Amino acid sequence: MLRGLLSLLMLAGLGGSALAQAAPEDDPYTWLEDVSGARSLDWVRARNAVSEQVFAADPRFEPLRKDLLAVLDSQQRLPLVKRLGAHVYNFWQDAAHPRGIWRRTTPADYRQPQPKWELLVDLDALAAAERENWVWKGADCLRPDAAGQPWRRCLIALSRGGADATLLREFDLQSQRFVADGFALPHEAKHRVSWKDIDTLWVASDFGSGSLTSSGYPRVVKEWPRGTPLADARTVFEGQPGDVGSAARSDRDSGQRRDWFERSLAYWNVERHVLRDGKPVRLDLPRDAEPITWADWLLVRTRTAWQTGGKTFPGGALLAIRYEAFMKGERDFELLYAPTPRSALQQVEITRSAVLVSELDSVRPRLWELQHDGRQWQRRRAPLPDAGRLANLNTAWDSDDYTYTVQDFVTPATLFERRVGAAEAQPLKATPAFFDARGLVTKQFEAVSQDGTRIPYFITMRSDAKLDGRNPTLLYGYGGFQLSQQPSYSGLIGKGWLEGGGVYVLANLRGGGEFGPEWHQAARRENKQRTWDDMAAVAEDLIRRGVTAPRHLGIMGGSQGGLLVTTVMTQRPELFGAVVSQVPLVDMLRYHLLPPGASWMAEYGNPDVPADRAFIAKWSPYQNVTQGVKYPRLLLTTSMRDDRVHPAHARKMAARMAEQGHDVLYFENIEGGHAGAANNQQLARRWAQSFSFLWRELAPRPAP
Repeated sequence: MLRGLLSLLMLAGLGGSALAQAAPEDDPYTWLEDVSGARSLDWVRARNAVSEQVFAADPRFEPLRKDLLAVLDSQQRLPLVKRLGAHVYNFWQDAAHPRGIWRRTTPADYRQPQPKWELLVDLDALAAAERENWVWKGADCLRPDAAGQPWRRCLIALSRGGADATLLREFDLQSQRFVADGFALPHEAKHRVSWKDIDTLWVASDFGSGSLTSSGYPRVVKEWPRGTPLADARTVFEGQPGDVGSAARSDRDSGQRRDWFERSLAYWNVERHVLRDGKPVRLDLPRDAEPITWADWLLVRTRTAWQTGGKTFPGGALLAIRYEAFMKGERDFELLYAPTPRSALQQVEITRSAVLVSELDSVRPRLWELQHDGRQWQRRRAPLPDAGRLANLNTAWDSDDYTYTVQDFVTPATLFERRVGAAEAQPLKATPAFFDARGLVTKQFEAVSQDGTRIPYFITMRSDAKLDGRNPTLLYGYGGFQLSQQPSYSGLIGKGWLEGGGVYVLANLRGGGEFGPEWHQAARRENKQRTWDDMAAVAEDLIRRGVTAPRHLGIMGGSQGGLLVTTVMTQRPELFGAVVSQVPLVDMLRYHLLPPGASWMAEYGNPDVPADRAFIAKWSPYQNVTQGVKYPRLLLTTSMRDDRVHPAHARKMAARMAEQGHDVLYFENIEGGHAGAANNQQLARRWAQSFSFLWRELAPRPAP
């Protein structure tokens, strides 16, 4: 249960032409950092036109696009919901609602094959009425003070074109309308706003000069009473200009309201203050630890070893102590979860009477229920079907019922409902089979990286496939920010790749979170090369086993994964036949100057520090792509409205490679944000581009 600023840290900001003034003299493409400049847009249109001609001429592209759009628009998809009081809520997109609708129904009706939904917000109608390109960015609803009270108000976040920067409007769940003269932030910014109470908001936003950090996030937090101008809101907390950002929130999971102020100094480095007697008091916790309040308990997730109360607790553990005892200085923590070398804590959620803990054991999911009986903690394992991934763990503060999905590469996601302590979980709904998975099998193997570390990976292929090195194979990886990669059911990958006879591989690289914080910390900063080595090791293992050969092996990744595949391409081009890099980081000597790159320096290093610049320069793909080297063909995709990873990364890489004579395709969507697509039509096009490109480059014969 990542709270506070961790969600903020994954956001970012658009750069502009002013960034070019800090450009190195040997970089001729800094003008492409001007996102909407006339010269930049002319370049984008020209590159898009070339790519569109290539895809239009490919007989695979249009059938793939139609097949994938049918999957995305299917009315049989699993509508995942969030329970708020007497209703469950869902955001839904299909052919009739390309921008989407926000809707709700009762839990009882949701269990029916065809629930009766109440329409709350029709984003297509709203966009048409206001002549805006609205993209849904979620709803933050104020939890009532006591169980049984109705949920009343929400803040709706809307984005122009899919950017992370949003506008906010207050919505009334009773009248099912936006509140006239209610809370609203009509200026586009990376707001961090939360409810203090029904008549007060905590607002961290762009308040003008000096209110943002060097990473482009809010530095100043204000308390905004209803009915008053935002300009009159009182400043209650401030961070420093060199921080990542600041925010405030009011926590009600303990049965009472606790007000928190959070100052993020760097990624996984957060100072947390709680309001006590009207004054912020800093929590005496490591800044990389995450506190969670539940009932009268304080739970703490550690990232690094912590010595306190005469004990040493490992990184990746979950601890518990009575909240008020902790605030009075006691440190007698109880250890609720401890990792092992091959198991790691993934998620912590709370119900009315239990703490739910999900873990990965050799990258296989496990789920535990923890309850305190008044004397000690009891631990119970919740049985799960044999599947590759546990996801969408959804709890409610006033109930002991919870839901989750289980799935793997070939088994569609099934939604289960379970009550704490029950013998079994009950299946509620399931995703239909979107592709023919007959004969497909999934196995787990390990590759040995350059330093001897064993790197797990999953492979899905036909059981009768010959290990003759001729199988078109797609290897996907990420390897960063402690994010775990687990098997999951994808109608897009199934329909676009597996059903046609392709082999799909998912790598569990260092830098991710599959084995806890240490697995992540092993591949940060000066050790980031290990992530690239791990990916190359998996590729070599696939070739050694005869699954594929370099000319039939493609790699794909997005964001940090886009950095991964372009870096491995420049270092080991002989291993691959094609590369798909989506919304990637690429120019790592300037990433910190393209907002919010400065917030990621704990992951990659600071290019302004000579020692850091030296190790980054050794692998940064933009600086290491070389004329005269034979690289696999590259498809680069990005979005003009991506304000999380600046589109200049992909633009500049494409321009430099084209200048050097390399064969590169480039496509930039005009909207979609970091997802690269704002609706199902755009998403189907993006994946059809990727799969038709991969089939053309990797298949030894035309795809079925």
